[in-house]
Amino acid sequence: MMLLYLIVILSQRRSYIKSRALSVTSTKFVLHLKEYVKLTKPRIIELLLITTVPIMIVAKNGLPPLSLMLYTVLGGAMAAGGANVFNMYLDRDIDTIMERTKNRPLPRGAVTAGEAVWLGLVLETAAFMLLWLTVNLLSAVLSLGAGLFYVLVYTLLLKRHSAQNIVIGGAAGAVPALVGWAAVDDKLSLAALMAFAIVFFWTPVHFWALAIRYKDDYSLANIPMLPVHSSILATTVQMAVYALLTWASSIAFGVMAHLGLIYFLTALVLGALLTAYSLVGIYRCSARFAMRLFGYSITYLTLLFVQMAVDVFIKIRPL
Repeated sequence: MMLLYLIVILSQRRSYIKSRALSVTSTKFVLHLKEYVKLTKPRIIELLLITTVPIMIVAKNGLPPLSLMLYTVLGGAMAAGGANVFNMYLDRDIDTIMERTKNRPLPRGAVTAGEAVWLGLVLETAAFMLLWLTVNLLSAVLSLGAGLFYVLVYTLLLKRHSAQNIVIGGAAGAVPALVGWAAVDDKLSLAALMAFAIVFFWTPVHFWALAIRYKDDYSLANIPMLPVHSSILATTVQMAVYALLTWASSIAFGVMAHLGLIYFLTALVLGALLTAYSLVGIYRCSARFAMRLFGYSITYLTLLFVQMAVDVFIKIRPL
């Protein structure tokens, strides 16, 4: 009887150890998966996709098939995520130096460089195949081209060598608007190119505001962002110019896309505020004010593109 009791106790103990081992293994897997997700910069992906869906609605002049929207968003997210992974892989040396980025997965050693490369390759390949097979070849080529431009032109050639890095390299972030239009129309129009221009001109305002806040970080890592390379005054003057170009592009897009009063009023008000913020920054651009401008720039882009879609569904046209 005692022997039987011991056998039961040992078997229960063995089951407990196995369950604990499985629990620890699953926990490690989940934590590692979270590090993979961090490599893709999900917050940046969210911002990029904000420009995709509304443009699809404008291109369709209505609601596109939900399956098309789903495949386009999923493919675009994977393509952007893959490019961001390669960006983190290539920047892992300076990310270790900068206070803002030192806790990213690669500097902390939570993910190996080899794992990052494989993750980037898998995401980019899967994104291209998904978009090609479920959407169209043009959207797949545009997404892949944006990723290559971001990694090869911005990260490798411009970021560490030119104060205009974010201006030229920012073109990659404007491509999702083209992808959204191409997904619906299988070609690009002048309206699509103007949507690209909105994001292209908006990018320096958005990113230089962040660069002003983290100027010392970039200086320490020897990255020639404009606030490091030039004065804060010179930077804010250029930001104001790009804010005006963003404003003008948003109005031009409304004309080319035949949008109505809801969009035009939104573009006028939001563009005026973005320009006003930038002009005020010329005279009083502290790090705190720069972050307020950075925050508003996100609000600006989000509301502008959401209102494009709203305008399509609520058609208020001038007499």
